[in-house]
Amino acid sequence: MASDLTTGAPTPSPLGQVPEAALLPVPRDKRRLGLGRLYLRRFLRNRLAVVGVAIFLLLVLFSAFGDVFTGYSYSDADFAALTQPPSSAHWFGTNQGSNDIYASAVHGLQRSLAIALSVSVLTLVLAAVIGSGAAYFGGRVEKATLAVIHFLLIVPSFLILALVSHRLAGDWRVLIVVLTAFGWMSTARVIWSVSTSLRERDYVTAAEFMGVRPLRIIVRHIIPNLGSLLIVNLTLGVVATVLSETALSFLGFGVQTPDVSLGTMLADGAGTVTSAPWLFAFPAGLVVLLTVSMTFIGDGLRDALDPTSVTGAAGGRR
Repeated sequence: MASDLTTGAPTPSPLGQVPEAALLPVPRDKRRLGLGRLYLRRFLRNRLAVVGVAIFLLLVLFSAFGDVFTGYSYSDADFAALTQPPSSAHWFGTNQGSNDIYASAVHGLQRSLAIALSVSVLTLVLAAVIGSGAAYFGGRVEKATLAVIHFLLIVPSFLILALVSHRLAGDWRVLIVVLTAFGWMSTARVIWSVSTSLRERDYVTAAEFMGVRPLRIIVRHIIPNLGSLLIVNLTLGVVATVLSETALSFLGFGVQTPDVSLGTMLADGAGTVTSAPWLFAFPAGLVVLLTVSMTFIGDGLRDALDPTSVTGAAGGRR
């Protein structure tokens, strides 16, 4: 019998057996980061974005719980303190109607946030469905949709907004509907241009081959792949809505008394900037903080979700 020449050599593993070393746990620092954690790390590396989140959370807390620290409501009048500067009794002073500016600022910020967030979400949903739907169906549907979008884009929407909101007594809920109706077109066109490439993807073709309904394809396969674009537009839409609501209310076409928004407070204080600057300074400061914070958040989300961004790429390194 021939001698075993393999004595001392490692015995090969049987076919299909996993090497023992492969069963060892992978070190935690070498595991692949999930997309959520990766985006979060890249977002947190943007210091201005983190500052924006902190400012926005403080504003939300101020609008939600700020009235706890005052005994006045925005509609209460202290006739013993007419247009008084900030004091221990009235932290932000009072206006010409003897209303407490601090209480009005809390309610005004609450109202402006409700309008801005509602309009931003509604316009984004409307733009996503219309834009992606036009791109998916193509043909006459696409041409008709784009024709309507282009027509509405050249219409002086601000004048229509002013007339409609003023005719309907400045109800803030009506203002949400009006701002939504005339605020979705530009976002829908951007979504349409991006969706034209998504409709040619293999997963869309496979869904069509399997008999999936068009609406389900749009909602389940096209819109989710626009996530980064939608998130950034959501934050920037809040800024645009705040500015629109403030401008309309400032001109007297938005929220009307006895209700209060930041725009109405700016309108009340515009004529007394030199004689009673606190009437204009406090609501103006809140508007600036709100718009700046949402702009920082939008920039941070864009950098975190965009793989070609220099800031985002730096955030992805270990």
